Amino acid sequence: MHVSMSWILSATVPTPTMTVDPESVTPGFAGFVAIAILALAVVALVLDMLRRVRRAKYRSMINEELDAELAEQQGSSATGTATGESPAKE
Repeated sequence: MHVSMSWILSATVPTPTMTVDPESVTPGFAGFVAIAILALAVVALVLDMLRRVRRAKYRSMINEELDAELAEQQGSSATGTATGESPAKE
């Protein structure tokens, strides 16, 4: 076994050689344009998402205020009838 190991270890290891010119495999201008368009699309989508989230938040706040006002009006009309007073007609 020792002999076979020495034979494997003594084998020459090939050195890797460059087969392609590193300058010719870059993405170039087309790659730059593609990434730039992708980045602009992502920024546009993020801004649109923020706008929609903000709009939804404001709508929910307004709905909560309207619900509170409606509950207050219904509560005051309910207490008015409970005390014997007639509710005000509008």
